[in-house]
Amino acid sequence: MSEIVSEFNDYRIKMNEVILSKENLVIKRLWNLDTNTYAAGALDVKTKELLGLVASMVLRCDDCIKYHLGNAHELSVSTDEMYEVFAVANIVGGTIVIPHTRRAAEYWEALQDG
Repeated sequence: MSEIVSEFNDYRIKMNEVILSKENLVIKRLWNLDTNTYAAGALDVKTKELLGLVASMVLRCDDCIKYHLGNAHELSVSTDEMYEVFAVANIVGGTIVIPHTRRAAEYWEALQDG
């Protein structure tokens, strides 16, 4: 696995364990709601992940972008599909999203390299 991907995943796992170990009910409920939001329903999981990615890019959350990119990779999203998602995010968010698209493209390439 690429170093950039490993670093992100390792840090995310470590800090999630720290946060959840504090037994804060509000945080646990919020995170459960987030998990359930991305479960299959009227929309399939892949569509929901791609929607989450567009929203994360428009909101300019690099950690969120990496998270959704990783999930999209696991769901076998193609590079052509991913670049259409990047295009939608750029149209919706404007040119301020371009730096995040660069970092998203870098992370996507790292995911593809395994």
